[in-house]
Amino acid sequence: MKFQYLMILVLMFSFQAFAQTLKVAVLAPEGTGWSKNLKMMASEIEKGTEGKVKFKIYFGGSQGDEPDVLRKIRIGQLQGGIFTGKTLGDINGDVRVMELPFTFYEKRELALATLKKLAPYFNEGFSKNKFENLGFFEIGLIYFVSKKKSESLDSLKGLKIWTWEGDPLVMAMIQEMNLVSVPLALPDVLSSLSTGIIEAAYAPPLGIIALQWNTKIKYLVDFPLSYSVGAFLIGKEAWAQIPANYQAKVKELAAKYIDDVNVQNAKDNIEALAAIKSMGVEFLKFSDKDITTAKGLRVKMIARLKGKLFSAEALKKLEAEAKL
Repeated sequence: MKFQYLMILVLMFSFQAFAQTLKVAVLAPEGTGWSKNLKMMASEIEKGTEGKVKFKIYFGGSQGDEPDVLRKIRIGQLQGGIFTGKTLGDINGDVRVMELPFTFYEKRELALATLKKLAPYFNEGFSKNKFENLGFFEIGLIYFVSKKKSESLDSLKGLKIWTWEGDPLVMAMIQEMNLVSVPLALPDVLSSLSTGIIEAAYAPPLGIIALQWNTKIKYLVDFPLSYSVGAFLIGKEAWAQIPANYQAKVKELAAKYIDDVNVQNAKDNIEALAAIKSMGVEFLKFSDKDITTAKGLRVKMIARLKGKLFSAEALKKLEAEAKL
């Protein structure tokens, strides 16, 4: 009888040992296409791994801004998150070549194709820095939004613009474009637009609406600044605790839902851009002269960042794949 009891305890312990709950945090609010797809992904992964791998997802910045989430992963409070921009660069700076201003302009399809080609190279960098990438998210084309009318690149000078504190890529852009940086956490941008602490910000159309910035701004510069990406990263220590056969299943199912999110994001960004315009926000067009100016600014930004934020190799691969 004692032996049977002992065996039951051993079996129970074995099941517990192989069961892994990954706590991940995202800034996307509840009710968005992102949250719905991520919930479906979590449910299917749990079924597909016979309950051995589960995801507990914290939405809407409930675990803090992205740097807070990264810190919590590194101390073991969380196991993963979806990262963008500066925080993604803190983990693997080479990824930021995708976001260099004035690289893709309105060519979203080219940007996405380039990202897919460079994904294996970027993933090697994540692995070296103790993260497993379950997939890249296409955040979308990034636009300036403002309370102040600016009809050329030159007229943007002196504009007080939100930045994530310590983002070297954005700081290079601000310095070359003579903007005024106002570092803020993402949740503080809306109130700061309202009070005048900042006059401008930047985001994809879907983000502008989701964050309600459209209620505080009057203008959108219809000249995509850059192309933004995100990555669904899991800390290597947590990932290593998942048996190899389940790792493969998690990657397979995550890829399926990330592809769904990307397709939906592209559609939602187009619809969001139209919605912003219908709400009375004025769209400002820049001239061909500004495109030439933008190319020069990009060269200067690269000079500031190459060998510091990203490697010369990463830049070379970007320019080869995108045929720049």
